[in-house]
Amino acid sequence: MSIKVLYVEDELFLGKIDRESLQSRGFDVAMESDGQKVFALFKSFQPDVCVLDVMLPNKDGFEIAEEIRSVNEMVPILFVTAKTQTEDVVKGFTIGANDYIRKPFSMEELIVRIENCMKRKGEKAAPSTASIEIGAYHFNIHRQVLIFKGAEKKLSYREGELLKLLYENRDGIIDRKEIMNLLWGNDSFFNSRNLDVYITKLRSYLKEDESIEILTIKGIGYRFVLS
Repeated sequence: MSIKVLYVEDELFLGKIDRESLQSRGFDVAMESDGQKVFALFKSFQPDVCVLDVMLPNKDGFEIAEEIRSVNEMVPILFVTAKTQTEDVVKGFTIGANDYIRKPFSMEELIVRIENCMKRKGEKAAPSTASIEIGAYHFNIHRQVLIFKGAEKKLSYREGELLKLLYENRDGIIDRKEIMNLLWGNDSFFNSRNLDVYITKLRSYLKEDESIEILTIKGIGYRFVLS
């Protein structure tokens, strides 16, 4: 059965190209350009995943997401935006977004993000006070401690938050700018270098388990893999 995608884009030419590209890859796509009409289409189409442009006529993507979340807490929502302001990223995730993608993007990246949302559909994110098993490691999120064979490694706040963020998005791709905006509040050059340092540190902390990899996806971000 094909994945049903509700695709909301007000740039009609771009939307038509994206819709046809998704359909050519086997997706069942319903497209709408008017924000005021999206919720009715959502209820009739019953999509598996929603791809919502933020800037829309009559009603923006955030308002639409709130309407969708009022009747369905589980359907994945992927926001599409040309904006880079931190508050937009934070607002999107606060409303209940599963992922974020910024224009311009490739069709390959969009498909990967849609498929990643579908993989995580129905999974519950680990609560902030929980402990999680990461391969051979045990990560106590509340204490920010990484444990391997009884040996404890105390992580800094940002190290712990980065590890949790990567783990919660495992097997999918998470954007560098998204990480920087969430952890530091902006995606400046300085914080880009900070992120490189933190990724190197996490790789060194997790090196005892060869099944764990933090892959660099050039030009996009990172993928956390547990094989």
